Amino acid sequence: MIGKLRKALGKGQGGSSRNGSRNSGRNNARNTVTRGVSYSSSPLLASKTPPWRSRFLVALVGLAFTGLLARAAYIQLIGEDFFQRQGEARYAHKMELPASRGKISDRSGQVLAASVAVPSIWAFPKEVDTDPDKRRQLAKILGMSGADLDKRLDPANRFVFLRRQADDETARKIKELGLKGVFQDREYKRQYPEGEAAAHIVGFTNIEEQGQEGIELAFQKDLQGRDGSRSVVRDRLGRVVEDIGERVPETNGKDIELSIDAKVQFFAYQRVRDAVAENNAKAGSVVVLDARTGEILALANYPSYDPGHRQNLSGEQLRNRALTDVFEPGSTMKPFTAGLALETGRVRPDTLLSTGPRSVVISGWSPTDAHPHGDLTVQQVIQKSSNIGAARLALMMQPREMHEMFTAIGLGQRPQIDFPGAVTGKLRPWKSWRPIEQATMSYGYGLSASLLQLARAYTVFARDGDIIPITMTKHPADQPVVGIKVFSPKVAADIRGMLQMAAGPGGTAPQAMVQGYSVGGKSGTAHKQEGKGYASHKYRSWFVGIAPISKPRIIVAVMVDEPKNGQYFGGAVAGPVFSQVVAQTLRLLGEPPDLDVKPQIVAQQRLQAVDESF
Repeated sequence: MIGKLRKALGKGQGGSSRNGSRNSGRNNARNTVTRGVSYSSSPLLASKTPPWRSRFLVALVGLAFTGLLARAAYIQLIGEDFFQRQGEARYAHKMELPASRGKISDRSGQVLAASVAVPSIWAFPKEVDTDPDKRRQLAKILGMSGADLDKRLDPANRFVFLRRQADDETARKIKELGLKGVFQDREYKRQYPEGEAAAHIVGFTNIEEQGQEGIELAFQKDLQGRDGSRSVVRDRLGRVVEDIGERVPETNGKDIELSIDAKVQFFAYQRVRDAVAENNAKAGSVVVLDARTGEILALANYPSYDPGHRQNLSGEQLRNRALTDVFEPGSTMKPFTAGLALETGRVRPDTLLSTGPRSVVISGWSPTDAHPHGDLTVQQVIQKSSNIGAARLALMMQPREMHEMFTAIGLGQRPQIDFPGAVTGKLRPWKSWRPIEQATMSYGYGLSASLLQLARAYTVFARDGDIIPITMTKHPADQPVVGIKVFSPKVAADIRGMLQMAAGPGGTAPQAMVQGYSVGGKSGTAHKQEGKGYASHKYRSWFVGIAPISKPRIIVAVMVDEPKNGQYFGGAVAGPVFSQVVAQTLRLLGEPPDLDVKPQIVAQQRLQAVDESF
């Protein structure tokens, strides 16, 4: 037993010895490997990291965190409003609620200009479908090339209009195309029902409905109104999801009621247009005033234009000649010269004046008449339109007297009217007048005026010597018209009688007579100025008159520029236009005839015979 135990112990000791030998071998091998690595031979392992490098890295990390904290503080505290707005801009939109521009109407309520809602096509370029076939169709509908469409739909643009104020047919086709990213809204577009006839009165607006000409410009602030707004949330397709914030309602513009009568305006435009064509003239104008109120019933020019379609417009079409063009008024000034001579008591209507050739000589120069006459009364000087007789009357007066009278009737002053472009004309100070200039001014040379100024000046004869303001808007019925006295009622009545003679048999403008109505007026013919002199074969022809002469209701002034069909005297060229416009206007106003028709027909037959022999 003891032997077995020893034997077992012996085995255990032997195994232990063997294990100890094995472990000792392993340790020796490890020591051998360790001793084979030399730290001094590897620069990466041998060099020590400098302390500043670790500190620098820690500083960089700290600085980065500080910058992030500063940026966060700026966004949350200092720039909060800006970033809030930028965030809202990604989903919130402020939609304008455009105000409707006020209407422009004539004295009876007929619309001359109004705004109507029309479609406008717009897009978010980034959202637009890239299908080339659909884009080609879109370009064709819009009437543009594919390259132009691609340029507009540049993804760099957040928003773009493809067509503003499109027609309904174009909008319908684009809607049927169903192109993603293309949308439609309604805008207001200005419409002008009277077209060319009222263009120079009404004017026009640009695409933003800002007045550019005429009444549209003169009353811009009143017509415009004030736009409103509505804040909404849109989805990525541009659709309104919900309203946010308060809605600011729009305030529509005020309506403007003009003094113009649309029917009178249309007829006046037709007549001056026809006169320009018949006389192969350059242009023409007509002004119709209400003698009782100073309201402008018509103001027409030719050439004209359509305010709703203004492509390829020229300056000739845009010019409102009745207000902007000034000219020497010629013989239309003779009634004022005669009126001043009568007012100052220097002559009577029946005073005889010598008007023979060279009966008046001023510094070697003498005025001439188109047809020679002998002795004429003051009445006949106006009837026959004698330059010599007018010069004689002028030389009886002091220059200051004539200047004050010219100023009183509005010459040399801008008309006080709510309308752009009205001009002052020319009237030199009286102290610089020489006798020869005073003589020529008596029959309308050496000064200038517009057709509107002339029409207003004739209110002194229509209103018993008072001159009144003129207006383009309707005069309130309950407000009296206040004028300034220029001549006495008797002198005004005497001049009206002379004007009736001038527009009747034996006068210079029998073509101005109107069947059923008594009329009176004065023709004018003057060479056009060119440079420092006068063109030998270029004339302006005009006629200014009153009707009915027995109880004046209207004043009509007509001007035809450069007639070339052989006729150029004012009575022959402008007189017929005056007659036609007066006849139609008085009928439209409901003015009863003041003459028997049959006797007038006989008188017209007689004046034709006189005219043929003249």
